[in-house]
Amino acid sequence: MNILIVDGYNMIGAWPELVELKKKDLSAARDRLIEKMAEYQGYSGYRVIIVFDAYHVQGIEKKLKNYQVEVIFTRENETADERIEKLAQELNNIKTQVHVATSDFTEQWAIFGQGALRKSARELLNEVAMIEKGIEKEVRKTRDNKPVSKIQLSDEVAEIFEKWRRGNK
Repeated sequence: MNILIVDGYNMIGAWPELVELKKKDLSAARDRLIEKMAEYQGYSGYRVIIVFDAYHVQGIEKKLKNYQVEVIFTRENETADERIEKLAQELNNIKTQVHVATSDFTEQWAIFGQGALRKSARELLNEVAMIEKGIEKEVRKTRDNKPVSKIQLSDEVAEIFEKWRRGNK
């Protein structure tokens, strides 16, 4: 099993679309990242965990599941980096490969020590873009291959069915 742990605010601060969205509404930027990671999870098969610092969201530690993506807000005195390191250590085993998405250089070295692999914000952004293109291509292919009608009807029969459908006999 592959697991991707995402440093949420690191991605929001690095991806152009999310940087612009953050200027207007931080919550919307978080939601957009979660949506993109849900698509990533569905397409790649990775288990995705997004970690946000409590620095930006005051209160106690919270765990949520949005779109089947695990979202963690750290405790008030805990950084996302600390939580990511703990998760990498807990989840990494013989059957599991942990990947951590962050552009924080210090964090990258720390997670290497936990046996996890790293992805920079740019690498993940490129992967997400490729996945979005793949999804678009699959949708287009499905739409183009869909028959107009399963049964070919004459115009006269189609008109009769349409009248029935509308309740006119």
